[in-house]
Amino acid sequence: MKASDSKIAAIDLYRHHVSSGKVDFFKRYGMDFVMGRREGPYIYDIDGEKRLFNLHCNGGVFNLGHRHPELVEVLKSALDNFDIGNHHLMSRERALLAEMLADLMPGDLNYTIFGVGGGEAVDLAIKVARGYTGRSNIISARGGYHGHTGLAMATGDAKYRAAFGPQPAGFSQVPFNDLSALQTALDSNAAAVILETVPATLGMVIPNEGYLATVSDLCRKNGTLLIIDEVQTGLGRTGKLWGFEHFDIIPDIVVLGKGLSGGLYPLSATVLQEPLEQVFHADPFIHISTFGGSEIGCQIGRRVLEISSAPDFLNQVNKSATQFSYNLDVLQSNHTKFFKGVRQLGLMVGLELVDENSGPILTKAAFDHDILLVYAGNNPSVSQFLPPLNLNSSQIDVVCDQLGGALNSAWRLRKLFRSKQKIQNLWGRVSAPRNREEN
Repeated sequence: MKASDSKIAAIDLYRHHVSSGKVDFFKRYGMDFVMGRREGPYIYDIDGEKRLFNLHCNGGVFNLGHRHPELVEVLKSALDNFDIGNHHLMSRERALLAEMLADLMPGDLNYTIFGVGGGEAVDLAIKVARGYTGRSNIISARGGYHGHTGLAMATGDAKYRAAFGPQPAGFSQVPFNDLSALQTALDSNAAAVILETVPATLGMVIPNEGYLATVSDLCRKNGTLLIIDEVQTGLGRTGKLWGFEHFDIIPDIVVLGKGLSGGLYPLSATVLQEPLEQVFHADPFIHISTFGGSEIGCQIGRRVLEISSAPDFLNQVNKSATQFSYNLDVLQSNHTKFFKGVRQLGLMVGLELVDENSGPILTKAAFDHDILLVYAGNNPSVSQFLPPLNLNSSQIDVVCDQLGGALNSAWRLRKLFRSKQKIQNLWGRVSAPRNREEN
């Protein structure tokens, strides 16, 4: 279908002023989609010719769908009285949101410092851990991901760091779910261990039974702080308000982001156990974030928390998770040569595919079947599956039916183009067929 003049112009502008590499990438694979109108679980192309069902939600930014009507009204109302605010001054709006977070957190996770993104929030968590313990070493999981900013990027794999020159010292990685490796790494200079509750970029790996509880115990005995990154697993994604609640732990620091914004105003949070706040006693201005905790954003954050913490909402997430689980099991049984299994905690889901080429293949096939589905960056044999948390039963059935068609097409593409190089060369010239085909 021919693109409209306005879409062509938008792509040209993007190429010349934002990222020529992204334009070339999406054109190569026949995925030159430009975001236009969006509503609920759907994103429309700028010319209105294509609609995608969002099964990625930008890692949880759109937990409540796009432009949730209640949150849009909160934003509009906030603009009648508030602006960003001034980080030098005290703010009732920040205090009210921080109080709500403290009430919803276990233990004495009572202090919150706000930022604008998860990477910034992770950076601060690491700074606090080093400042409080007087130690410098930070241990993270190999294949995990905590952001693209300075200290956060240093916790990640080399693929995200190598292109940008020398990195900070004091960072090491161990395999997720490997207690022996962690115990070896926990020396007397270990300030913190930072882990995602479920590492999404690693391929939605579910913690082994007892793993996180033992990590917490090892950290406590070593005088090392435990930072849990809930940027994706928080706010109901796993069927509990906080993903770590499944594993009987209370972290020293919790990092939140993405969904806290409601998809409308950037907002992140670093939540600290009360003793850690003393890092800021000597100089309360030693850390600042000009736009962190915007008074407009805090209004949205409070409503997001109200919605996400409601028992009825969490019950519905778990019902949806059960319905998705059933449908995905049926799809897996019908596509056993390509779709090997499901990793699931609530609506934090990974689709295990046959090999590392299959994630990119399914991403392309899903796009051709009007689904936005993205493979895990550090394990492309797994497709991330992150639907909005507020879908109804009929929407779940419809999108699973679309996914079935995408799996048929992906299997056909994989059979046609066995090597990664052939896939890269031919995706842009071949459109995935839409008719059903069983394995």
